Amino acid sequence: MKNFLLIGAAGYIAPRHMKSIKETGNNLIAAYDPYDGVGVIDSHFPQAHFFTEFERFDRHIEKIKRAGTKIDYVSICSPNYLHDSHIRYGLRIGADVICEKPLVLNPWNVDALIELEEEYNNKVHTILQLRHHEAILELKNKITNGPSDKVYDIDLTYITSRGNWYFTSWKGNEEKSGGIASNIGVHFFDMLQWIFGPMENSSADIKTKDTNSGKLTFKQANVNWYLSINANNLPQQAKNNGLSTFRTLSIEGEEIEFSKGFTDLHTISYQHILDGKGYGLADAKSSIEIVSKIRNQK
Repeated sequence: MKNFLLIGAAGYIAPRHMKSIKETGNNLIAAYDPYDGVGVIDSHFPQAHFFTEFERFDRHIEKIKRAGTKIDYVSICSPNYLHDSHIRYGLRIGADVICEKPLVLNPWNVDALIELEEEYNNKVHTILQLRHHEAILELKNKITNGPSDKVYDIDLTYITSRGNWYFTSWKGNEEKSGGIASNIGVHFFDMLQWIFGPMENSSADIKTKDTNSGKLTFKQANVNWYLSINANNLPQQAKNNGLSTFRTLSIEGEEIEFSKGFTDLHTISYQHILDGKGYGLADAKSSIEIVSKIRNQK
């Protein structure tokens, strides 16, 4: 049984990490979040200590470490712009780190963390859950075993409705979230470069506060992509069915169905990490380069 800490316990994605820690047979010993609405902890680790001040959280961790408790992993679900700092904290206390995507906001942050990994002799892992999705694995196998010189035409659309709160929160601040491409698109871009090879070119068509779109060229793919959090952009069929989210990926006009099967991917990701087969800094860097380029394009 490994001992975990959790930073960002009140976040949207935090319950998936708590569930993954529990389902892989491990223990959450302490959690931190400035917001105290974290009753979800009771469903997983009611005995975990909880702190709303980082200083007290840090003091508690130092105290139990000196008493002989080993901290094996720090799981990070904090706002995107704090990931870099919290990853560094995890490495400094002698733990491996599991961080939500986007791992960091800029590719040079990845380079600095690679140096710190070597300095502290601990590993940084990230959650790239689409790489574990059955339909995506089948697609990767098909492309890998297909003609290596073929370039595929791809259309990717992801619309996930968000209310006015989004623009008041850190997610609506591009300096803190990295913008829409980073916040809701990074795992799709990671999946595309993982399957179709490195990015060769990028151009932007739409860049507003609630919608981004553009074109990406990979070694084996030309991609038209569209990301939006504006419910008005949902297809009429989705609206008629009362859906708030719409995602579609088509390759050469053929639809790839991957809207189901997301619920257990965090647990699978955790198990791979615990088995020594997780995705690390080098794996995450390509998608960080893509979203950073998109963010800085006109």
